[in-house]
Amino acid sequence: MSQGVGGFGGLKPLEIIGDGEQALAAPVGEPVEAVDAGRTGAKVVIVGSGPAGLTAAIYAARANLEPIVLGGYESGGQLMITSEVENFPGFPEGIQGPELMGRMRAQAERFGALIVDIDVERVDLSERPFRLWAGGVEYEAQTVIVASGASALWLELESETRLRGRGVSACATCDGFFFRDRKVIVVGGGDTALEEALFLTRYASEVVIVHRRDQFRGSRIMQERALAHPKVRVLWNSRVVEVLGENQVSGVRLRDTATGEERDEPADGLFVAIGHRPNTGVFRDWLALDDKGYLSVHEETRTRIDGVFVAGDVHDARYRQAITAAGDGCRAAIDAERWLAEHGLAEPATMSAW
Repeated sequence: MSQGVGGFGGLKPLEIIGDGEQALAAPVGEPVEAVDAGRTGAKVVIVGSGPAGLTAAIYAARANLEPIVLGGYESGGQLMITSEVENFPGFPEGIQGPELMGRMRAQAERFGALIVDIDVERVDLSERPFRLWAGGVEYEAQTVIVASGASALWLELESETRLRGRGVSACATCDGFFFRDRKVIVVGGGDTALEEALFLTRYASEVVIVHRRDQFRGSRIMQERALAHPKVRVLWNSRVVEVLGENQVSGVRLRDTATGEERDEPADGLFVAIGHRPNTGVFRDWLALDDKGYLSVHEETRTRIDGVFVAGDVHDARYRQAITAAGDGCRAAIDAERWLAEHGLAEPATMSAW
C-alpha cells in the first residue's frame, strides 16, 4: 500500500487482534442499514482497500455517493502484514496494522460503502459509465478512483516470509526506530537501498549493505555518501539465501555469487530494499505511467482520462506511507465528488459532509 506503507514493528511479533476477522473490523459506531450486496453500479468505484482506498471510501460515503470498493482478495494492503504502527496520528501507544485497517474498513462500511474483497480482472475506460470486471461480475462507475497500491519486492524466501514483522522489513522510515543500537542488514544496490541504509545509521549501531554485484547501481552521490559513512559496511558479490532465527531475526546466510561459498552474518534486522512494483495491472493500457512504472497524475489527483482519479502508492514512489496514502484518498474522493457535481451527476457536498 502505501510499501512501503505504515510500519513493521521490527522487533515485535505480529499479533492476532481479537477473535478472527470480526474483531479486526470492530465497528466505530452504529452501522447504517445494510447495503445491497448485489449492487454493481455506483457513482464512485474505488479499486483498492489500503489506507488510500478506504479513506476515499469514507469521504465518498459521507458525501452520499454510496461507493463500491473492489478491495482485492488480499484486502487491507500492506498494513495487513504489519505489526506495530507507531507513526499514524491518533494512536500514541501505537496500533497493530490489521487493527488499523479493520477500523478504517468498519468506518467506511458504517457510512454506506460496499466493500467487495475481489480482484479487478479487467477494465474498460473508453466511455462512461466505466466498466470493471471482478470475480466474474461487471461493475459500472461514473467515476473511478485507482488506489491499488504498490507491493514491495521480496527475496522470495520462506524464512523471510516467516519473519516479516519479526525483524524483516521493507521500510526503514517505518521501522528504523525499533533498531536503535542494533546491527541491521540492508539488501540492494540501487538508490532505494542506499537511502534506506543511510537513514538507518540514525538508529543502528552498524548497517551492512549486501549487494549481489561488485558495484552499486545507485547514483554517484548516494554511493559516495554510503561508502564514506563510518557506520556503513558493504558486502559485495553476496546474496541472502536464508534469514536466520526462529521467532526473531538473528542473522542471514550469505552466498558468494562468484565462488558459491556460504557464511552466516549475524544481525538483528533485515531490510529488503530491492524496489517496489506498483499494482497498475489492468490500468496500464489505459492510464499514463511515469518513468518508474507508477501511474501519472496530470492535475491534482486526476489522470488523463476525465473522471478517473488516482490515490496512494500506485502513483507515489517517493513517500509510500500510510498517512500520505490516506491523505491522497481524501483528495481523490473530494475531487471525484466535485467532478460528479460539475457534470450534474451528484449534489454538491457540503464541508460538513466531508
